[in-house]
Amino acid sequence: MKKNINYLDIITIFLLCIISLAGILSMDFSKSYDATNQYGDIVKMFGNGIYAHDSYFKAPISIGSDICILFVLVPLFIYTSVKNMRADTNITKVQLVSVYAVALYYAASISFGVTYNLFHLLYIALFSCSLFGMFSTIRKIKINKLNFEITLGIKIFLVLTGIALIVAWMPDIIPSIIEGRTLSLIEVYTTEITYVLDMGIIGPLCLVCLYLLNKKDNLGTLILAILFKVCMIVGVMMISQTICQSLSGYEITLPVLICKSGSFSVLGVFALYFNTKLYRRLRG
Repeated sequence: MKKNINYLDIITIFLLCIISLAGILSMDFSKSYDATNQYGDIVKMFGNGIYAHDSYFKAPISIGSDICILFVLVPLFIYTSVKNMRADTNITKVQLVSVYAVALYYAASISFGVTYNLFHLLYIALFSCSLFGMFSTIRKIKINKLNFEITLGIKIFLVLTGIALIVAWMPDIIPSIIEGRTLSLIEVYTTEITYVLDMGIIGPLCLVCLYLLNKKDNLGTLILAILFKVCMIVGVMMISQTICQSLSGYEITLPVLICKSGSFSVLGVFALYFNTKLYRRLRG
């Protein structure tokens, strides 16, 4: 059987390795310094490695993301890519699209959310490769064969996830708008990319997916596979982010731990369960 090598897979995996490794190697909490941001506030800066000019609060979160990417997403991406190269089925393509989607989520986060550094061109390359890699794989999928009957459990999952991702960040945003001030943790940044991705894309996409599946539109099945994989990886990522924040000395309050880290990790567990059921039904 002829094996079709997808060079976009290889390039994307290579970029994920280089970028995430550079972030992990930046882990040194002893070089922080104070700086004045554009709003006149004193901000503690990280001061080391690729995240030297990011805030001391944000850099450990980014390093936690890098750890998850290198040790979870990269092995999963390699496994999925090789599996698709060997089998080249509709299901393996769906799986490949879903890991590309996670890579795109990560690429968007660092391209738009990390302070400009010498890896900026690599961030752009990763964003481009993951975006077009995902689209090129979607073109090869036979959507009409992705028949899936949505269950009540998945309906509840999509509704709760969609609403939660939109509502979860509101307590951070609404008070700043009412009081006419910046976000409490805006620090040296101009916006918060996580709000844009979660509230503007992932949250609404959950509700769009539910609508499509209720209408028996098979595009909803593909979106569902993507959402499950994103939720699973983000669930693991929240754990590594929380650990890195704790190592940095940042005190995480119990409400924040439960509402933010805990809730996303629980969503990841449910996503893993439903993801298993999804592929079992697609194969059956």
